[in-house]
Amino acid sequence: METKDIEYLDSYEASLTEDLARLCTSFGMLDGELLATDDIDGKWKEFAPEYMAEAVPNLASFPEAAVGWAGYIGMAVAKWWDLDWGRHHSEKYEALHGPRGFDDMDDHIMQDILGYKAGSTEAGVITGILLTCTQHAIGRIRHENIEGRTVMAFHVFARTARAMFRIGAAIRLRQDGYRFRKVSLNPVDRRKMS
Repeated sequence: METKDIEYLDSYEASLTEDLARLCTSFGMLDGELLATDDIDGKWKEFAPEYMAEAVPNLASFPEAAVGWAGYIGMAVAKWWDLDWGRHHSEKYEALHGPRGFDDMDDHIMQDILGYKAGSTEAGVITGILLTCTQHAIGRIRHENIEGRTVMAFHVFARTARAMFRIGAAIRLRQDGYRFRKVSLNPVDRRKMS
């Protein structure tokens, strides 16, 4: 891939991620910043090949699932990270599957990993915000006017899925109480130490 293509993809992903973070902030799900950790982002690198293998065939018929399930995965990984990363860091991609595999991954993550009861208000709020983000992301893909079934189309989709994963993780981290806080570091007065 040429440098200009990589620069385009980097710019596209950064812009989409910023848009999604702004959208989530407007709904009170984020505080204007993307909460993230290297541990969580690293799990996407591990899961992405398997996710893409399942999502790409669903893209034409079920674009909301193909794009949106990545947000649910981000939430699941963030939940595992918060609970006990020592225990959960080695979770396999298959742990995200529901009884019907990829098809009901969203329900499995919501109920069995995140612990929301089906039909609960909390589940409805999460589903609603992830659907809104998914629809925005699909709109952005279409706006790019990339020829379908090309290498570039695949990469735009992959970058979109990663942005959704990161948004899902950020939402979950905020729900678990994580926030960015300004910290004032006062220099130590060495005279007091002697």
